[in-house]
Amino acid sequence: MSAQVDEACVLTEGPWTHRFVGANGSRFHVVEAGTGPLVLLLHGFPEFWWAWHDVLTRLADAGFRAVAIDLRGYGASDKPPRGYDGYTMAADVTGLIRALGERSAMIVGAGAGGMIGWAAAAFHPKMVSRLVVLGAAHPLRLRAALFADPRGQAAASASILRFQVPRYEHVLTKNDAALVGELIGQWSGPRWTQTAAYEEYAARCREAMQIPQAAFCALEAYRWVFRSALRLQGYRFVKLMQQPLVTPTLQMHGELDTAVLPRTAQGSGRYVIAPYEWRLIPDAGHFLHQEAPDLVTGEILRWLKA
Repeated sequence: MSAQVDEACVLTEGPWTHRFVGANGSRFHVVEAGTGPLVLLLHGFPEFWWAWHDVLTRLADAGFRAVAIDLRGYGASDKPPRGYDGYTMAADVTGLIRALGERSAMIVGAGAGGMIGWAAAAFHPKMVSRLVVLGAAHPLRLRAALFADPRGQAAASASILRFQVPRYEHVLTKNDAALVGELIGQWSGPRWTQTAAYEEYAARCREAMQIPQAAFCALEAYRWVFRSALRLQGYRFVKLMQQPLVTPTLQMHGELDTAVLPRTAQGSGRYVIAPYEWRLIPDAGHFLHQEAPDLVTGEILRWLKA
């Protein structure tokens, strides 16, 4: 691992403010723009807050207080050795809402951040007023598909299964975190991967994953999913996630997503008893917010203002 990568690499200057906020026993790096109703933006794997830099400014211009965070263990946020379970990460989100001085927020989550969004809305319904999920099945849909669809979702999750190998974080960060770039390419639609924007984005994610401990922390969340499947804690998580969502939810999914298959994500609406919409985005893969930013931002704004 190159010794020179440190947290400063994620503190990019722009029309936003970088802050550090204490919540749920950890310190989080948050990037904020605009004033108005709070919208919390949760990135996925293997990303960091920069996933939202474009959406962030557009939400701010549209009259929202947009806050993109580095999830626990990522970017410039704290990297404690534990706390990567579904409960703690959902509590990170609600703790941040309070720490930012609000009683509730709208949540937009992509990939792993979308999974956290589902959990936060299920566990703390009063604190999540609207939910937008990109490229993430409801956790119980994903769990069911891993068992019921061996040639589909289970095969698609092969790289995630490799994350269970001890010390795999060293594989992730080897050769300037080449594997991070490979995974982004693998999970994206081909149209975006031909662009300069893709090259630049992959390079930023590769660099951020080389911040000391970031790779270990990122993998711990995936390890918890599998470890907990056989434990009481996981059983309780499943029981709690069976609570139907009372938060109006918009779910967008890339037609070409190879990380979470559209057919896995599609049944998620059965867990929502509030207004719910499913949108399949053509020609896009797992990173919708990068691959179709105009369309995605327009849909997010429509849903938040509805």
